[in-house]
Amino acid sequence: MDEIKNLESLGLVLPSPFYIVGAVLFGIIGYIAFRRGRKTTSPVLTWTGVALMFYPYAVSQTWLLWLVGAGLCGFLYVKWE
Repeated sequence: MDEIKNLESLGLVLPSPFYIVGAVLFGIIGYIAFRRGRKTTSPVLTWTGVALMFYPYAVSQTWLLWLVGAGLCGFLYVKWE
C-alpha cells in the first residue's frame, strides 16, 4: 500500500474501471474504422479511426473520454457510407 500512496503523492493515480472500458471500447471501434477506411481508401474513416485509437492517451478525465469518444463515433456514423 505504501507504493500506491507514494505514486499518489507524485500525482500519479490509476484510472477508473469505467475509463479503461471506454478506452478499450473506443480503441476497438477506431481499429474497425481504420481498417474500413484503408479498405475503401476513405481518408475520413482512416483518420477518424486513428483519432479514436489514440485520443485516450491525451485525455485524463473519464467524462471527457466518453464525451469525445461519443462525438467521434457520431461523426463516424454519419461518414460511414
